[in-house]
Amino acid sequence: MKAEPTLICIPDISGFTEFMSDVDFELTSKVIPSLLNKVIYSNTINLKVSEIEGDAVLFYRHGELPSISELISQCKRFYIKFYEQLTTLKANYGAHESAHKIPDILGLKIVLHYGDEITSAQVGNRIKLLGEDIIVAHRLLKNSIKEDEYLLISDALVEQYHKKKMNNEFDWAVLKQGSTYYEHLGELKYQYIPLSPLV
Repeated sequence: MKAEPTLICIPDISGFTEFMSDVDFELTSKVIPSLLNKVIYSNTINLKVSEIEGDAVLFYRHGELPSISELISQCKRFYIKFYEQLTTLKANYGAHESAHKIPDILGLKIVLHYGDEITSAQVGNRIKLLGEDIIVAHRLLKNSIKEDEYLLISDALVEQYHKKKMNNEFDWAVLKQGSTYYEHLGELKYQYIPLSPLV
């Protein structure tokens, strides 16, 4: 297995646990797959799906990175299309007593990370990604950010782009710096921006 530089993108549904516990299975079994499908089919920059993880999609792209403009536009698209689907689902299941909880509880956060030594293996009909940076990307979903909906970009990925060009891509809110300490991994630094002003 050859190690390759790889972009990792994880759109993750926030409020998933609360929604699954507060709403009956008949509705959750329709809503969550519909939202995950909307995210998957909103992909326009040739990201590949490695895994669907219950409340998240693990996308990856080996080799050359997309431009920062393409990448941020893709993340904005994920978020906007996700919210359009929330509205559609609330309308479609309006007769259900818990339909109002669909947009009230659920949201989206997105983690972007980059690793230069990620390998992949075929497992069934999926590609399984292997390497410490896959662990890092998943750990970054558990962080100290106060907002429920945000785009988090690891410093490992930030370093691949020109900082000035990157800052020019965020015109809806302020890009902030943050860090979280993780056992075995140490302090991981990142930048983040709330997504809620986009809708």
